[in-house]
Amino acid sequence: MSNIDIRRVTTRQELKLFIQFHYDLYRGNNCAVPFLFSDEMNTLRKDKNPSFECCDAEYFMAYKDGKLVGRVAAIINRRANERWDRKQVRFGWFDFIDDMEVSTALLKAVEDWGKEKGMTEIAGPLGFIDTDREGMLVEGFDELSTMYVNYNYPYYPQHMERISGFEKDNDYIEMKVKVPEVVPDKFAKITEMVRKRYGLSVHKFTRRELVDEGYGRKVFDLLNATYKDLYGFSQLSDAQISKLVNDYIKIADLNLVTAIFDGDTMVGFGITFPSFSRAMQKTRDGRFLPFGWWHMLKILKWHKTNIVDLLLIGVLPEYRAKGANALIFDDLIRWFQRYNFEWAVTGPQMETNEGVLSQWQYLESTIVRRHRCYKKNL
Repeated sequence: MSNIDIRRVTTRQELKLFIQFHYDLYRGNNCAVPFLFSDEMNTLRKDKNPSFECCDAEYFMAYKDGKLVGRVAAIINRRANERWDRKQVRFGWFDFIDDMEVSTALLKAVEDWGKEKGMTEIAGPLGFIDTDREGMLVEGFDELSTMYVNYNYPYYPQHMERISGFEKDNDYIEMKVKVPEVVPDKFAKITEMVRKRYGLSVHKFTRRELVDEGYGRKVFDLLNATYKDLYGFSQLSDAQISKLVNDYIKIADLNLVTAIFDGDTMVGFGITFPSFSRAMQKTRDGRFLPFGWWHMLKILKWHKTNIVDLLLIGVLPEYRAKGANALIFDDLIRWFQRYNFEWAVTGPQMETNEGVLSQWQYLESTIVRRHRCYKKNL
């Protein structure tokens, strides 16, 4: 008989314990990157995250012999289920010690809650929306992670393979790309051709344009249009877009944000950030105080890192064939060179998205990580 005690999170203090467990489990790991504690709280609090306008969620913690040994979030995204015609409960924020009883009991808690809500399948790791962290790391355990993806120990996927009924649903891969000393001829030639033939142009935003004139919102409206057919994507609402603008756009180095315009219409964008991975490892469990703010400031202000993270790139389908992506890379590479970045690390890309993956063929690149989503019928 299992001696695992599953407890539902019901108070603010319990939610803090839920979040803290991840820091405790990965403390001292040289590849894991702590997430901002405040971001985790704001994402998981029902009174802070606008995703709860279309989502339901419960959080569970596992105790063994009175000690906290695991956690998991159970999420139902009603908007995504309607879009994809599914009755799916998601699991995320899934962490546990190397104990099969613990991982099995946590997933069973999600399954039981999902079945109570009428769901017929479980899938994950997934977040509330597509900009949350997705997938379980299955390759790349010895590589430095980022703030924007899940890191986990190698035993996690081993547990998933042993728990009855779960199978692979989707894989994401991330690339590590060498920043070239010279912009590749292919990009330069396509860029010149695109400008002449289609009249497309590169635009660098001002803070006023992004925040006060609404272009920050237009970026995420464009994301809605370009990501709408991707795995599990849920359209962003006005409230969700406002949060993303506040969380990312307001602090972005605008030299590292590139937009493509056709006349007065934005048709593509690229958002990149200098890597905060090593700086975050120097914080106290994802908190800025007492000295974490200084390490983050060195990255934001003086770019004291040799890595840049490629967060979001989106181009309207009708402009991909016209070479709009090349315009984005041509501009960003030049800025990466000025900031002395040596490597660029992509965000997760679906392994079946050949169009996106093919754009790295003109650069020195390699697969650095693979994340997997699992599914099971209930």
